Amino acid sequence: MRSNVTMRDIAEKLGVSSVTISKALNNKEGVSDELKEKIKLVAEEMGYRFNTHAKSMKEGLSYNLGIVIQERFTGTTTSFYLQFYQLLSRVLESYHYSGILHILSHDDEAELVLPRIYTEKKVDGLIFLGQIHKQYVEEIQKIDIPAVFLDFYTDQNEIDSVLTDNFYGVYEITNYLIRNGHRKIAFVGDVHATSSIQDRYLGYYKSLLEHRMDLNHEYVIKDRDERGHYIELEIPNDMPTAFVCNNDEVAYNLINELQKRGISVPEDCSVVGFDNSIFATLTEPPLTTVAVDMEEMSKVSVKFIMEKLNDPTKKYGRTFIKGNIIYRDSVKNLQEKRLGQNPL
Repeated sequence: MRSNVTMRDIAEKLGVSSVTISKALNNKEGVSDELKEKIKLVAEEMGYRFNTHAKSMKEGLSYNLGIVIQERFTGTTTSFYLQFYQLLSRVLESYHYSGILHILSHDDEAELVLPRIYTEKKVDGLIFLGQIHKQYVEEIQKIDIPAVFLDFYTDQNEIDSVLTDNFYGVYEITNYLIRNGHRKIAFVGDVHATSSIQDRYLGYYKSLLEHRMDLNHEYVIKDRDERGHYIELEIPNDMPTAFVCNNDEVAYNLINELQKRGISVPEDCSVVGFDNSIFATLTEPPLTTVAVDMEEMSKVSVKFIMEKLNDPTKKYGRTFIKGNIIYRDSVKNLQEKRLGQNPL
């Protein structure tokens, strides 16, 4: 494999101009997405190496993107956002960019201190993973580089957010429980903690409303404290037949708590989650959950940042990416039990 492959070499192989190759490799307009992907693939196969240092000197860009995660999300939930970071880094590579991870501390968020990777001009844009305070978002809106919020939004319509369709995902999985004969269904999650949990709760509530089922407030179970740390779950005295958990780790914690009390899943009650994270396969039995399309969310987030770098006036608002239910063994069909009962 040659180490000095040029754009002209790629152009000759594909029968297009060097200008087309340059536009494709630099993600400029004027080349279709299909042709861009083909050119990038051939360039990689031929061993083409993009000189980001020279380009950085010429254009004044760092060719780095900052990926910011709030400190409260770096405990046991790190695996979910680390997966996002890995996927974002992979997508960035296709744009000849690198991702720099920055952990936003509680104090810096409260005191509205901007990430050092921004103030030291080490990045060309920022992607924020997860919920941050509204006042901090307002500070981010004042900065001179593009920012996209991933897995989070606020009532500030002018910010660009990429989200999984939390509302519809939980609406669908609650409908699934109801189709399986469940009528006493609890929701596990602090509805004031994040916009994602709020939307998941509203999807659960809409499903209840559509099926003429009353909301039992004892069935809305708080899962964390004000700093986002998980707390002991309070199981209702009137035992639900099913629990909708706001994420898979909470479902994992709930199943462990139920088992300590001698309650078996799914024989005694059913449990579903959200994310399709590693916790969905660590539970016993494996968890029925809503899979977040993290790969597509990462692609869209990076695409938005790159387009905003080329045109700072571009706005996208809220963009929702649909998830899919993954059916496993944590749900019992109560309809089959009813059908199997003999009439008196």
